[in-house]
Amino acid sequence: MPYRTLKQIRLDLQLIADLIKDNSRVLDLGCGTGDLLLKLVNEKNIRGHGVEIDVKNILSCVEKGVPVIQADMDAGLGDYPDSSFDYVILSQTLQAVKKPHIILKEMLRVGQTGIVSLLNFGYWKVRSQLFLSGKMPRTKTLPYEWYNTPNIHLTTIKDFKDLCNKQNITIKRQINLSQSRKGGFLVNLRPNFFANLAIFIIENKH
Repeated sequence: MPYRTLKQIRLDLQLIADLIKDNSRVLDLGCGTGDLLLKLVNEKNIRGHGVEIDVKNILSCVEKGVPVIQADMDAGLGDYPDSSFDYVILSQTLQAVKKPHIILKEMLRVGQTGIVSLLNFGYWKVRSQLFLSGKMPRTKTLPYEWYNTPNIHLTTIKDFKDLCNKQNITIKRQINLSQSRKGGFLVNLRPNFFANLAIFIIENKH
């Protein structure tokens, strides 16, 4: 049982935590420093672990008592049998993997429900920076230069929804955020333009 508690986590992680049922089996892909898993273990008694490739993040997970293994998601999830988890989470990581379409398929093979949060490259501030400066944009959620960014597959909300449709993936729910706040009228009316981040609950079509 983790011995450390969290005072505050990222809003998208808090919203994801709210979606998870008590006593669930959870796999967190690209779990980072383990903040979300720590919250879920402490507050919802979940069973599961994280997958992470960065050594510093893994050490942070271990210090918190969060179960984690070191693995490269791009190598696949072949070590996990079908339907071995209730939820598989991918938070702000899809844009950093080499084959996002394969990762989504694998998520829904090993888990009954997938939860994906992604940065929206269609956000109006990103569009305006690119249009006005002619250079790759930088924002609070996309703070890197083009040459040192870990993001290799930047996407928009529309792009993600198109991919889900092509892969026969059902989007059960979409939560739109803007500037670290849950979306209001405009954000929900035109999320591809006004939301800088979105959370999707996905399942295979039956």
